[in-house]
Amino acid sequence: MSSEAKTLTKGIQKVSLFEKIKPHAELIAAGLSGVLIIAGWLFDKYGQGVDSIIAYLLAFVIGGFAKAKEGIEATYENKELNVEMLMIFAAIGSAIIGFWTEGAILIFIFALSGALETYTMNKSHKEISSLMELQPEEALLLVNGLEKRVPVSELQVGDHILIKPGERVPSDGMIIKGHTNIDEAAITGESMPVSKSSDEEVFAGTVNLTGAITVQVTKASSDTLFQKIIQLVQSAQSEKSPSQLFIERFEGTYVKIVLLVVLAMFFLPHFLLGWSWHESFYRAMILLVVASPCALVASIMPATLSAISNGARHGILVKGGVHLENLSRLGAIAFDKTGTLTKGKPEVTEIIVMEGLDRESLIWKAASIENQSNHPLAQAIVKYAKQTFKKDLLHPDFLEDVPGWGIKAKIKGEQWKIGKAAFVSQDVDNFADGKARELALQGNTLVFIEINGELSAMIALKDVVREETKLAIDHLKKQGIKTVMLTGDSEKTARAIAAESHVDEFFAECLPETKVDHLKELKTKYQTVAMVGDGINDAPALAIANVGIAMGEGTDVALETADIVLMKNDLPRISEAVRLSQRMNRIIKQNVIFSISVIMLLICSNFFQFIDLPFGVIGHEGSTILVILNSLRLLKS
Repeated sequence: MSSEAKTLTKGIQKVSLFEKIKPHAELIAAGLSGVLIIAGWLFDKYGQGVDSIIAYLLAFVIGGFAKAKEGIEATYENKELNVEMLMIFAAIGSAIIGFWTEGAILIFIFALSGALETYTMNKSHKEISSLMELQPEEALLLVNGLEKRVPVSELQVGDHILIKPGERVPSDGMIIKGHTNIDEAAITGESMPVSKSSDEEVFAGTVNLTGAITVQVTKASSDTLFQKIIQLVQSAQSEKSPSQLFIERFEGTYVKIVLLVVLAMFFLPHFLLGWSWHESFYRAMILLVVASPCALVASIMPATLSAISNGARHGILVKGGVHLENLSRLGAIAFDKTGTLTKGKPEVTEIIVMEGLDRESLIWKAASIENQSNHPLAQAIVKYAKQTFKKDLLHPDFLEDVPGWGIKAKIKGEQWKIGKAAFVSQDVDNFADGKARELALQGNTLVFIEINGELSAMIALKDVVREETKLAIDHLKKQGIKTVMLTGDSEKTARAIAAESHVDEFFAECLPETKVDHLKELKTKYQTVAMVGDGINDAPALAIANVGIAMGEGTDVALETADIVLMKNDLPRISEAVRLSQRMNRIIKQNVIFSISVIMLLICSNFFQFIDLPFGVIGHEGSTILVILNSLRLLKS
């Protein structure tokens, strides 16, 4: 390799390393600041004063650079001082009166808080790129009967496109030729493929499973339902939390009051109370230190981190303290059905065989026929037969797939038809004393079997409710939280699943934007609302909810969009997370009240000259240590 090539390679490696480190720069700076504080303390302990001051100065610069830059820029832009500037003034003030350690610790705590906030913000934007990966980049355009591959962005309304089996639909449109099964899980969340034929609508991002179809484009690429999902996620994430709005509203006032009082302490006591200039300056510096929100910061961050660590040990991954805080105020919680309340895959729930027929032989032959299909219902029947009978399946003598209806086959000299009710030749309503209607009302999908022209059996399949779902819902109800199910399923199926899972209310036939509308209505009624889901279609609802909760086995988009992830798909963990949130908020409230009380006591003692600097520092730092110790109680299970 030439020297130029080696230089170029090294340059690329350096850029790559820099890009990897960049998102974590603030966290690294905070860590270095902490190390330098320890070094400064050790130098001071062993009498190396100059080295100690140098270490503290480096801790100030490295740890405080990012927040100082942010505070100065925000002050310049908004023409108003902020908490960042007050923390910087307090740190400088403590250094001026010789307390370098306190100033450096103040900078370290604030730097760590800012670093964690920046890191969380960077992580929260990844779901947009994950969504974009599911949008096809090219489409097969039909021009005068010829196929031409073009970028999706060039498609026009009215264009005809060919979509082959296994391909994703590139744009919203209407089928004008062909018949197929479409996997619409990316849009509706429904696990069952939907049969589609002429004059029926298809959506971008869904998957064409079985047959080739010709589609007429009905929407521009920027207006598709899939693009709306992306826009909804972006819009929801741009909304600020109530905590953010509260801080932004009052931080300027707090800073102004503290700085004005400190400034007044420079002059008023000298002229009104006869204090010396030295005493006035000394008391003003003490005020700047004790009035700094160091204890207030420590009231929240350690408690939040302890609670998050506790949750992580129990399979509850929380992406930020504000989300855990919101859990304790939940008025309602909405659940997606497929893959959340249910297992997400159809299972055989009941098989009814006509009297006089060999049940085992019939199911075995039916599974042998269905084994030739990749439809989820067919595979569920095959799985049931294999688990039940533990023997090899047969090979049909003849087989014909009838798209949208079922399958015809000949096996061991018998003529078989397996499929929908309308596919078999007899009236199914009277089969097994009307059992079909009863099973359908329970949310089952029914598959009928006809042998040699005679209706012989019926197989009921359903996406069954998880075993732990009822327990989880009941726990949430006891905590006074309203439970709601949002699903893309039909009204009949939704009603059956809602009753079985014990939810208070349900909304059926929901598209992603419909789920968002329901979430907005729930937020208006209950103020703080959570959404639990696992699919791409749930991403906008997860983002718009006050707290988005994703199942650990869900899609990457749902995991990235959500604020909380249940790592083991364990729904009862939600109730545990609510209790953890209540404990955390209770401890934070204790810390805040205590720290404010100490600050007010120190300020009053300083004004009446009852306290000197060493005792002021002990009171200030002591209150910080006490609130941290109180916060660490959250580490206990």
